[in-house]
Amino acid sequence: MPGPPGPTEPLERVIAAMAAQRSNVGGRLHADLTEHIPSYRTVPRELLDQIWQRHFQRALAVVREGRVPAPEDFDEADVARDRVTRGVPLSDGLRAFRRALSAIRDLFIAEATERGLDPGVIVDRTTCLWELADVASVRIATVHRQAEVASALFDARRRAGFLRGLLHGTLSATEIHSGAAIYGLDLSRPYRAIRAVPYGKAGLDALERSLQVHGRGQGRGALLTVVDEAVAGVVEAKPEIGDLEVTAGLGPPADLAVVHNSFRAAGRLLEAARAYGLRGVYDLSDLSWRVAVVAEPELAELLIERHLRPLEAEGAFGALIEESVRGYLESGRNVREAARGAHVHVNTVRYRLRRYEELTGTGLDAPDTAVELSWALAARELERSRGTSVTEYRVVSIGGEADD
Repeated sequence: MPGPPGPTEPLERVIAAMAAQRSNVGGRLHADLTEHIPSYRTVPRELLDQIWQRHFQRALAVVREGRVPAPEDFDEADVARDRVTRGVPLSDGLRAFRRALSAIRDLFIAEATERGLDPGVIVDRTTCLWELADVASVRIATVHRQAEVASALFDARRRAGFLRGLLHGTLSATEIHSGAAIYGLDLSRPYRAIRAVPYGKAGLDALERSLQVHGRGQGRGALLTVVDEAVAGVVEAKPEIGDLEVTAGLGPPADLAVVHNSFRAAGRLLEAARAYGLRGVYDLSDLSWRVAVVAEPELAELLIERHLRPLEAEGAFGALIEESVRGYLESGRNVREAARGAHVHVNTVRYRLRRYEELTGTGLDAPDTAVELSWALAARELERSRGTSVTEYRVVSIGGEADD
């Protein structure tokens, strides 16, 4: 005669009854998820069914064996990548998983009770299912965050690649249109290229985030990234930076197809602003001809030689002459204003100006002299601030190559 049923037979009957209801329970779960977790409406039904089957089979194995797998035995990377790609938040993913495990746990308790499974086994396996939910939730959270980081890094590299190509003029029209659609740039609007570096101790990543916010103010578009030790990108308008510690060059408006021309100009403006030790965002209207002082060091040296070097033979008095000449030009060539600014008698300034003309052989009333002298004085300021000759200036573009 056959002996009494083994201790596993009632449990296997419960498991078989649960397996027979997998599809029905899965259908109710799908309706529940799409109703209460809106982000899951973006996940295709067939994909949800696959994940449901995976969770269901794992739970049945736990019920059968009475043992919860180790965290590393949970392979959820594919699910995490899919959820991140679809924009499903981690909190929603965990809610969905716990609803699925709750449905399985409720099904087990109902079938086990109906079939008279030993109460001790019911308690033990129910506890195992609770532990499964906890262990799997931790693992899901871990791989989801890993997927988010990987996705963010990929997006950052892709954004940087698009911007690098856009700013260097290497993208095709198709690539520009595609990138503009991805990053929310309006092809019908002009954009201004910007290059920026920290003025103080702020990091490049923090500077990028801040400029992105300032550049997008009042509904305007902006796209920036960190490229080769600088923040670079495009903005619709000059950012209002407030107290932001930044030095930036801003190129002129241009269509996206030719914004690389604006980018070259932004590079020259950035180097000029840095050379003068300025904080803020500067375009050509701000710096005007002073940009050329930095960009044309040989010419600057020639003008220093012509207009300032002869004063050096006068020693300390030569420095006073230079100071008076500078004040004279800054006051709009008004001798009385120059004297007032220097706190000296007006005749003192007149004598120094006359001495300047004698030493250099030029006339201060000549238009060319005013232009050349202003240039030479600006170059001398750069020499003193940097402690180097103007001929050592070099405008460097992102990527390490000299601008044309």
